[in-house]
Amino acid sequence: MNGRPYHHGNLRAALLDEAERTLREQGIDQLSLRDLARQAGVSHAAPRRHFADRQALLEALAETGYQRLDDELHTAIATAGDDYDTRLRAAATAYVHFATQDAALLELMYVVKRGPHSVALDEAFGRLFTTFDTLIREGQQAGEFRPGDPDRVRLLLFAAIQGIAALVTSGSVDAAQTDELIADTVALFGRGAIGV
Repeated sequence: MNGRPYHHGNLRAALLDEAERTLREQGIDQLSLRDLARQAGVSHAAPRRHFADRQALLEALAETGYQRLDDELHTAIATAGDDYDTRLRAAATAYVHFATQDAALLELMYVVKRGPHSVALDEAFGRLFTTFDTLIREGQQAGEFRPGDPDRVRLLLFAAIQGIAALVTSGSVDAAQTDELIADTVALFGRGAIGV
């Protein structure tokens, strides 16, 4: 919204955009429906037409984050070509990029998922994991991974790429090393060194 009051269009989308900006700049504790209404230039009651309460807002924000991350993964995979390692590296890079650029949103996504939440949030979360499941199963069928439980392989992959993102976000690793770390991780998986 860039500080401009809301006049027309999709109020729900405008509120989610403003909520994400507030989350990124000020943290989760500063998110409130009342403040979002003020920032959007609408009545205090207007946001309640779209979000019953603050928890509903947080769930919607998390769901939007999962959808956007999954879209970014699909785009990265689709544009990476046919080589399996390149596709896996593209997916891992897209995830780490999202995790480092939108660290506050990613944290919110996982925090909200751990508590009571909506079916829609479960579905958005499930689509993200399905994307990685599909990649892993393709890798197993092509002999890139040893046969085994694809869920365990996915967990190991997520642990590795989330770990890279956490190291970069915390400043423990220089961001310039990100691509090299991702390439090394993919090489470990691609050589079949990772399997369960």
